[in-house]
Amino acid sequence: MIAGVVRRVVGAIAVLLGSGTLAFAALRLIPGDPAATLLGGAPATPEAIARLNDELGLDRPLPVQYATFLGRAARGDLGWSFQYNAPVTEVLGQEIGPTARLTLTACALAAAGATALALLTAGRRVPRAVSGTVELVGSSTPTFWLGIMLLTLAGFRADGIWLPALTLAVPVGAVLAQVLRDGLETALSSPFVLTARTRGVADRRVRRAHALRHALIPALTVLGWTAGSLLAGAVVVESVFARPGVGRVAVEAVMAKDLPVVVGAVLLASVVYVVVNTLVDLAQLLVDPRLREV
Repeated sequence: MIAGVVRRVVGAIAVLLGSGTLAFAALRLIPGDPAATLLGGAPATPEAIARLNDELGLDRPLPVQYATFLGRAARGDLGWSFQYNAPVTEVLGQEIGPTARLTLTACALAAAGATALALLTAGRRVPRAVSGTVELVGSSTPTFWLGIMLLTLAGFRADGIWLPALTLAVPVGAVLAQVLRDGLETALSSPFVLTARTRGVADRRVRRAHALRHALIPALTVLGWTAGSLLAGAVVVESVFARPGVGRVAVEAVMAKDLPVVVGAVLLASVVYVVVNTLVDLAQLLVDPRLREV
């Protein structure tokens, strides 16, 4: 257990360090003066550039700049947004609530729909074929197109969270259903299921109480992996449905060349990805006690 926890912590630190390094490199590889680039739409006067170089240490050696950048990021200091005239942490902090509600609702819809589809179709030829076709269409449908279609069907009235969440949940739920059904079919062919059935346990109970738990391990892994796709999809969904959130702010920051906000959104996504996958690892330990001994 201790070794497993240590490995997960080291892996999380490596992911965050890699994201910070890539963000730092992106800022330095952009053509032109980094200070003028960070100023974005603000007047890039020589005085403003000199002041920003001094504040951020952009006139220092590159290793010193890198260490300073990582140190500030570790303290939560992501710089200043010249578009919003506020600290980046404040800008993102005001928008993280709507994005969290959207992604959590989408995740719940995807998990519920995938579980229902897998339980109903696993090991049944015709329902499996129909469900597989629907899942293939759902997983390959572009999010922005699905959002526009749902908006059209709703008469362009989407004040609540359900249509955006459904738009975000369909591709994720389709992939999750495929993985969960495969896991269920593997479990249903196992000896312990045969033993349960010979004891007279009903098929519905066999699926829910015995096979589903064994099928959850690969499904949880996929669910953690899709955390990144949910965040990426939130950028599109928040723009299509004109919802507040980190994704919409990131799009506006890209258009306004407000790079501190863009970098902050990337680092925030990395932190969320690490946290979600850590929670998934812990959930796997709860679902399958055998993993605690690995």
